[in-house]
Amino acid sequence: MKLISHIPNSLTLLNLLSGVIGIFWVLEGKFYYAAWFIILSAFFDFLDGFAARLLNVSGELGKQLDSLADLVSFGVLPGFVLFKLCEQVSSASWLPYLTLTIPLFSALRLAKFNLDTRQSDRFIGLPTPANALFISTLPYLFSEWIDLERVFLTPWTYLVLAWILSFLLVAEIPLIALKFKNFSFKNNVFRYVLIGLGIGLILVFGLAGIPLIILSYLALSLIENSLIKA
Repeated sequence: MKLISHIPNSLTLLNLLSGVIGIFWVLEGKFYYAAWFIILSAFFDFLDGFAARLLNVSGELGKQLDSLADLVSFGVLPGFVLFKLCEQVSSASWLPYLTLTIPLFSALRLAKFNLDTRQSDRFIGLPTPANALFISTLPYLFSEWIDLERVFLTPWTYLVLAWILSFLLVAEIPLIALKFKNFSFKNNVFRYVLIGLGIGLILVFGLAGIPLIILSYLALSLIENSLIKA
């Protein structure tokens, strides 16, 4: 039983390891590889929570370890990606450092999540894995749409993007969480639409579809919020 209890934490450490390897590839300028390691981190992040619930072995150690791993994989790693992308098009050596709000606000987001009891069925603010996936797959999106890449030839575009995403990480905006209390279509219509869109965009565009999925996620959440308030 003691051995089984270590399975979730072992998966969390694999999440952390994937994030560290991803940082290595960013420093090597291999953004496409880094994206795959963020995806791998997200996979292990899902598995550790699933294993903890399945084995009923959750605890404070696992909770703290999960946040520390997520900060590296979904905070520091995407921060490095955005920094290096900005650095490639910046003539001012100091300017890319202003994009490093991403790891700072990711840390705030993770700390808030640990203390916030409102996020049982909806997220408050953009989840760090979604933010990390958006940033890390931008090079795939640029390779799919060359005209879009021209928009990001200025470092100021990356800077504005970093600040917008930093705001969304800690914003008091309810967002869809794929947590089903039941599988009724009426009660989960936006979740099903998001899943359908996600599958479709991945099938059509591959990894270039991930930023579009995150944008769709934000749009659907805002639409759902407006309908709830109406």
